[in-house]
Amino acid sequence: MTPPTQAPPRRPAARPGRQGATNPPARRTTPTSTRSSVRTAAPRTAPNRKKPSSSNPKRRSPQPTSRTTSRRPVERAPRRQVSAPKKAIDTIQPIGKRIRFLKIIVVCALAVMVLRVVDLQVLRHGQYQQDANQQLRSTITVPAIRGGIFDRNGAVLAMSVPTKEIIADDFQITQPVQEAIALAPLLGQSAVKVEAQLRRHTGYVVLATHVASTTASKIAHNHFPGITMVDTSKRFVPNGALGASVIGVTNAAGVGAGGLEYQFQKLLAGSNGTTTLLETPFGVSVPQTKATTTNAAVPGTGIELTLDQPLQYVTEQALGQEIASSHALSGTAIVMDTRTGQILSMASLVATGQPTTGPVPAPLSSGIASGVPGVDEAMNNLAVTQTYEPGSVFKLVTFSAALSQGLITPTTAFAIPSQVTVDGSVFHDAEMHGAESLSAEQILAQSSNIGTYEIANKIGETSLLSQVERLGFGQPTGLIFPGESNGLLMTQTAWQPTDMAALPIGQVDSATPMQVLDAYNAVANGGIFVNPQLVRATVTANGTLTKNSPSSHRQVMTPAVAATLNTMLQQVITSGTGAKAAIPGYVIAGKTGTASIPNATSTGYVAGAYNASFVGFAPANNPVFSAIVVLQRPTPDYFGGDVGAPVFAKIMSYALHRYGIPTSPGGSGAQLAAATKNSTAEST
Repeated sequence: MTPPTQAPPRRPAARPGRQGATNPPARRTTPTSTRSSVRTAAPRTAPNRKKPSSSNPKRRSPQPTSRTTSRRPVERAPRRQVSAPKKAIDTIQPIGKRIRFLKIIVVCALAVMVLRVVDLQVLRHGQYQQDANQQLRSTITVPAIRGGIFDRNGAVLAMSVPTKEIIADDFQITQPVQEAIALAPLLGQSAVKVEAQLRRHTGYVVLATHVASTTASKIAHNHFPGITMVDTSKRFVPNGALGASVIGVTNAAGVGAGGLEYQFQKLLAGSNGTTTLLETPFGVSVPQTKATTTNAAVPGTGIELTLDQPLQYVTEQALGQEIASSHALSGTAIVMDTRTGQILSMASLVATGQPTTGPVPAPLSSGIASGVPGVDEAMNNLAVTQTYEPGSVFKLVTFSAALSQGLITPTTAFAIPSQVTVDGSVFHDAEMHGAESLSAEQILAQSSNIGTYEIANKIGETSLLSQVERLGFGQPTGLIFPGESNGLLMTQTAWQPTDMAALPIGQVDSATPMQVLDAYNAVANGGIFVNPQLVRATVTANGTLTKNSPSSHRQVMTPAVAATLNTMLQQVITSGTGAKAAIPGYVIAGKTGTASIPNATSTGYVAGAYNASFVGFAPANNPVFSAIVVLQRPTPDYFGGDVGAPVFAKIMSYALHRYGIPTSPGGSGAQLAAATKNSTAEST
């Protein structure tokens, strides 16, 4: 029998003020018209909290029982939901706002990143790519091939040949021993040395410079890992020291450091090119990259000189032999075309082992052998850079001025004492003699100092100084050669009474050998002064020849005066001090000079020290060439006619025969006799 079902007991209402008590939810009945009379305790709610909605409340069905009863079933009211405390709600709301704020920040950040990517990859892609390449790009200068220097016939005097510089990137070399063994024979080095260089681990090692193109081709053909080559050039002088003081030299960087190489540096050098390589910040070449030629090198322009290579050789050999035999400190020789002023040969030599300091210092040597034992090429071109008191060759100034003013003729006679005293100073001739009578022509032929002083007295100080400048002394020659000297001249403000005797015989004033030759060349050219010339044309890399303008010229004396001087100068060889300058078959005109050397460390002159000179032209009847020879302090013979004239004869004889100059018609019996005498003396 089923026990009767009892209604669940009611939960007592919570006592007010009891902690921990909770109010149960109110129960509702389901009467049709009236509200249930069952009272329920209203739950405590927080202020301003919404009440739960009472519409459509969920009703809980009574539990079915098997027992029937007459009592009205009581239905349990649904449990009322308790609202969350205020503090929890206040916490949830700010978190939501923060999340939304973070989402906005993330979206903005992503937008900025997208914009930045677009800026880098699209808008400024080219700029950044260029900046990145610039950090890896290394620019190497490729030197241009230097222009050549040629003689008047196209013979090479100096030229640059293409070479290679062998460079190793040792970071790319994995087998240094094997590579060193293969490279060493090609580089002309030991395998041990090459291996040590390949193990330096610097990324850039210069193994060899100025490697010939043929050798470089072999290296390139073998495809050595880590080996690259850069174009370079090397200055090549096929004739060694020939004309070194004129041509000049280049330094290790290939830049002109002296002579014409320095003077025409800009023209000869051309324009260097550039090659771009890609390298890491450590200097290592980026693999699988090639060098890019940014700017191609422009070859330099060559120059064609007026020099004649064979004549230059003969000039240097004849001068060098005389320097050695006469024990001179140095020597200079020049040969020039009378009409054009073109210099056919120009030599400057010095004796080795001579002191470069003291009362008579020797010029500096270049250390380049001239081919004559004990004689080297001078470091400087002494023909235009070194001045000296010319001595008797300067008497041309006095005689040309007197003839131009009509004060003398070749036959004008003068009484010549043994010596003269001027303002307390005594002047005499080179050889002592008693009183004598000489014509103007004899005074010049015998080089009488006293006779020249007598003629100078007729001219006067002002006219004498003017004639010095008129003949080109104290002025540039027009060559514009590096280090060229204009000489030193006496002026009216510094004039002393003794200068009337000293200046006419080649003291007081100083000049270069080139200036002295220019003055005599004016006589040979009918009174027309022609500026000398060393460079007559330029030559481009493709062989195009462009001739320079002819030398400038001016009239410094009348043709009649020049002709008279020509005749008087012939007597210097025929019956005067220059007999050793005679050449068989040709009439020679010239003048000897022997001058004391001023003391370089004090006043006055050095006892027993002289400069010997000879200057002249040939053939005298129709001059083609003029030449000068100067020797510094020859011993024991020191007269210009003894040491300078023979060198002139050798050089001039070769020049006349080389260019096929006809002999003088009929010649001169006196000069032929002198020439024969000189030939006999030379052979014995």
